Amino acid sequence: MNGKTGMYALTASIISSILIVVVFFALALLKNSSREAPLYTDVDIIAGMIFVFILSMIVSASIWPGIIEKRLK
Repeated sequence: MNGKTGMYALTASIISSILIVVVFFALALLKNSSREAPLYTDVDIIAGMIFVFILSMIVSASIWPGIIEKRLK
């Protein structure tokens, strides 16, 4: 069971980070489309998505293992 906890935590971290990146992308596109001249370039949005993914992986890597360990017991 101990080996599976790490795999479940990694999977949960990746999935939650991807969901957060999708929300960031949608909000960035919404903000960009509401103006006549785009506020952000495509490079800005992609760099932001990468930054958000890395930060959310760091945070979720410390949160998910504890949650999953409690659920498996």
